[in-house]
Amino acid sequence: MGILTFSLNLTLDGCVDHQEGIADDETHAFFTRLMDDHGAMLWGRVTYDMMEDYWPAVARRDVDAPPALREWAEKLETKPKYVVSSTRTDFPWTNSHRIAGDLRAGVQALKDATPAGVLLGSGLLATELDRLDLIDEYRFLVHPRIAGHGPTLYQGGLPGTRRLDLVSASPLRCGAVAMHYRRAR
Repeated sequence: MGILTFSLNLTLDGCVDHQEGIADDETHAFFTRLMDDHGAMLWGRVTYDMMEDYWPAVARRDVDAPPALREWAEKLETKPKYVVSSTRTDFPWTNSHRIAGDLRAGVQALKDATPAGVLLGSGLLATELDRLDLIDEYRFLVHPRIAGHGPTLYQGGLPGTRRLDLVSASPLRCGAVAMHYRRAR
């Protein structure tokens, strides 16, 4: 059975607004390596919609992009992408699949079918999956910024504190720190 890893950019004050992070070659390379290490991507519909509007065009070379972004886009194009949605049924982006119905059963089935693991990149969906005790690891890129606004990580709250064990912490040249934690069981 594969593991579910939640990964996201966030600021020191917990802001997960994608525009608040440092988007340079090193941070893109970090997420490309992370994607390479996992068998599938998992998003909520809102994140999928945002990604679908930009990354396929970069992969097709319809948009000018630096090499690090192009590498991410081309690898993302071929990666299986799963989307949790109760409202949208059509997902035309290459290798995209819908998870509908019972959230726990659908995500657990995806984990079971993906030995290389699943990479989750949606904050709101992560809150729901953490409430269901389905997230195994956390890989955050913490940026040296205080945004002073939301949205924030776990803004909707959790039923209790999650204890985590530190696996590694690696600083990047830009000042961000890659944090890797596992659920303490």
